[in-house]
Amino acid sequence: MTASIAELRGKDRRYLRGLGNALRPTVYLGKEGLSAAVIRSLNEAYANSELVKVRCERNSPLDRCEAGEQLAAATESHLVQVLGNTLLLYRPGPDDPQIALPE
Repeated sequence: MTASIAELRGKDRRYLRGLGNALRPTVYLGKEGLSAAVIRSLNEAYANSELVKVRCERNSPLDRCEAGEQLAAATESHLVQVLGNTLLLYRPGPDDPQIALPE
């Protein structure tokens, strides 16, 4: 993580998990695993939203927790939650964040 991305507090994670309930997965991690195409797709998703759901398919070679940590590191984002085969990732906008975290 870079210095510009501070660690999330517990209440920040709870708030983001609540927002993430209504989201549908926009990026799918399949048999290719963590490829350049997946990272590119995730970065494109961050252009539209700061909070992104990723679905780890059954044929993915990576463990879901391992995949979440690697995706977060590759995109300089936070792994908010791993629930089942779904990951919730958060990266604040560079200029003006859309999601205001609780004080």
